[in-house]
Amino acid sequence: MPKTPKGRETLEKICRAAERLFSEKGYYNASITDITTEATVAPGAFYIYFAYKKSVFRYLLEDLGSSLRKEIKIATADCRTRYDQEFVGFKTFFAFVKKHSGLYKIIWEAQFVDNAMFRDYYEQFAERYILGIKEAQDAGEMSDIDPKILAYSLMGITNFIGLKWVIFDNQSVPDEVILEIMRFIKGGAFKA
Repeated sequence: MPKTPKGRETLEKICRAAERLFSEKGYYNASITDITTEATVAPGAFYIYFAYKKSVFRYLLEDLGSSLRKEIKIATADCRTRYDQEFVGFKTFFAFVKKHSGLYKIIWEAQFVDNAMFRDYYEQFAERYILGIKEAQDAGEMSDIDPKILAYSLMGITNFIGLKWVIFDNQSVPDEVILEIMRFIKGGAFKA
């Protein structure tokens, strides 16, 4: 990380430009020259922070994933139940994705840029999710379903709801949609 405010500002400009370009043009069609031009920094400035294009792509993926996890952790800190944590977590996730819609495109493109990076992104998210589910199961708040299967199922729901509303329809996910997700999670899709 840069030690000076000017250095941090330059890094931020490079990252925001890369995020925009990777999400608009794709990884393979965005060059380092495109990124530095968009960021209005000298071409050599890029190499102070990143060795090559894939390193800025990796940095963005890790930074956005870390920022998302932090926002969810902060937003859910005062929740008393796991149900409330899920509800607030979904809302936070969808708001984050709306603010960083290029994130989805970058994440999904990662599978073609570096499949291990793509897998690591989801597995790191799932690891923390699984721990929270286990705690809720131990407290009797959640059903005794394999926590890994449950975590990936819930991640799948958020992923595709986000794709539909934020990416395909270019709008925020309405509260009624989140309430329907929660109704599905609580009661299931089939009548007993």
